Amino acid sequence: MSASSSGQPLGRLKTYLELVKFEHTVFALPFAYAGMLLASLAQNGSWWPGWSTLLWVTVAMAAARTAAMAANRVIDRALDARNPRTAGREVPTGRVSPAQAWGLVALSLAVLVFAALQLNFLCVVLLPLAVVFLVGYPYTKRFTWLCHVWLGITDGAAAAGGWIAVTGSFSPTAWLLWLVVVFWMVGLDTIYATMDYDFDRSHGVNSIPARFGIPRALQIARWSHALTFVLLLAVGFSAGAGVLYYLAVAVMGAILLYEHRLVSPGDLTRANIAFFDANMWLALTMLAGVLADTVYRTYF
Repeated sequence: MSASSSGQPLGRLKTYLELVKFEHTVFALPFAYAGMLLASLAQNGSWWPGWSTLLWVTVAMAAARTAAMAANRVIDRALDARNPRTAGREVPTGRVSPAQAWGLVALSLAVLVFAALQLNFLCVVLLPLAVVFLVGYPYTKRFTWLCHVWLGITDGAAAAGGWIAVTGSFSPTAWLLWLVVVFWMVGLDTIYATMDYDFDRSHGVNSIPARFGIPRALQIARWSHALTFVLLLAVGFSAGAGVLYYLAVAVMGAILLYEHRLVSPGDLTRANIAFFDANMWLALTMLAGVLADTVYRTYF
């Protein structure tokens, strides 16, 4: 690591946070909270699951995402070094060594195990499968353009995990929440992958854009997000949600439409805005809608 980051604890922490893009935790965590709130209302008749559940769900989700991102960065370090868009990342530039990145993966997985042990038996039983999906994503793009689906399944587990953390079991609502995130992530990751279209095609990296071309890839992303919207409605029906939830779904639908207006086959300059900004607001809107709905149904 460079002197500036290795010599100062705060500098080192900042480097690790940049390595795992910690701010992107805002994608999956709101859906985990949404699952947790809906499960608490269904099981306990109250929106509030308790401080302990909130704490350990937060720790588990942050640890899982940190492990996944650190593994992604170290496994993809050779590809990242050759890609002009990613060559400045922490592992290719030596600011974080491969051993340090793997150490962060191991530490994060240990924290994930500890958090699961504080929740319930099913959370612990599902851990081995969770680890396979968390660490396996970087390898999938070497073999299949369905890598986006793998990523969606991995992130979707956060939404179902919030439900399982409260109830210790699956339910139709939990499965629907999982599917919402699967198709949402397929759409947004497909848009993100358009930024590496030329590199992926020339280096044998699999993705929907590399396989089908950018125009068809954007069509697939649009259909994926259309299905996301339908599934959001299905979640509300399954959970017995009220008007506040459906108002949030309407806003999320508008955000998805806006996201797709930002990109076109002839203009991908705003793909990163479509990837991060729009989807950050969508996730936060989901949480706000579920929070408002569950609080209202608890007291009224």
